[in-house]
Amino acid sequence: MDVKIPWWSPQIGPNELGLVSEVLASGYINEGEFVERFERRIADLIGAKHAVATTSGTVALYLSLAASDIGPGDEVIVPDITFIATANAVRLAGATPVLVDVDPLTCNIDPAAVERAITPRTRAVMPVHVSGRGAAMEALVSLAERQHLVVVEDAAEGLLSRHGGRWLGTWGQAGCFSFSPNKTVTSGQGGMVVTDDARLAARMRELKDQGRPVRGTGGDDLHPTLGFNFKLTNLQAAVGLGQLEYLAQRTARQKRIYELYRAGLEGVRGIELLGFDIGGGACPQWTDAFCDRRDELEAFLRARGASSRKFWFPLHRQNPYRLPDDGFPNAIAASARALWLPSAFQLTDSQVEWVVAAIREFYAAPLSGSAATSRRSS
Repeated sequence: MDVKIPWWSPQIGPNELGLVSEVLASGYINEGEFVERFERRIADLIGAKHAVATTSGTVALYLSLAASDIGPGDEVIVPDITFIATANAVRLAGATPVLVDVDPLTCNIDPAAVERAITPRTRAVMPVHVSGRGAAMEALVSLAERQHLVVVEDAAEGLLSRHGGRWLGTWGQAGCFSFSPNKTVTSGQGGMVVTDDARLAARMRELKDQGRPVRGTGGDDLHPTLGFNFKLTNLQAAVGLGQLEYLAQRTARQKRIYELYRAGLEGVRGIELLGFDIGGGACPQWTDAFCDRRDELEAFLRARGASSRKFWFPLHRQNPYRLPDDGFPNAIAASARALWLPSAFQLTDSQVEWVVAAIREFYAAPLSGSAATSRRSS
């Protein structure tokens, strides 16, 4: 059946087309002025001193670790509930990801589990802000300071979301964002590291550009250190810059969609939203919920043309990171029940209310007046 209500859908507008045309007309499509503009815009948005553009969010995480001299023999603590890229970035740096259980209410990393996992080899902790919901950064930063650990935030889903009065991505030594197609701002692929540490930013620039501290000519450049090629292009940055013009209206819409779900599903037995502190500045990348009979609900919605997305499998059940189930009861329980509801910022109020009505039908809950009207008119 054709999808009538998408889980997520990227959107490209005239701003991006105009900026890409500028890049093409310039003849300079490699990393250059447009990338620098994109970096400055992101840094200014969240009040960071430095921003370093990369080819992906995964590479942003890797560069943050490598620039912190974290590598072979070191351990990095990672939550068991996250996209596998979080752990893969640790492997890319040559370090060992140490998986820990999550908070059963938020699906974010559990600070108590982090503390239990620290060994003499532990060098960093990598909290993930699932769906843009801030992890317990106060406790994690305090623990990291006591144990002399680096904090690298996986804020791939947290652009313009606040926690504890601060932007996600600005709590640790480095914060990493993603601009893949399922994010509020996309450049097709791409990522960004933000930091207030000038030394860290400089080292990341060397690592991402063949060891050059400044952009070179490709000829008689000096390469004082080892580096690689993880540069974003002006073409991608032009798309990202164009997308930023819609950021305020998109984030406002994402908050509105969450509030519609919260109000419409209140009191429905069988489903519970994970929750966001909208008043405190949190911005949902997607609205997520714990659902009884999760797989049946997903199929029920899909059969009616509404797309949703099941949560990731726990990392410890993926072949590259397989471990016994014993240490991950919360991750196992959460993964089996968690579902991302249709959350595309293009959804209208009536479409969200239609989904609410369908969910209430599935759980045999009485329809509210507005949801019933929307359901009958669909």
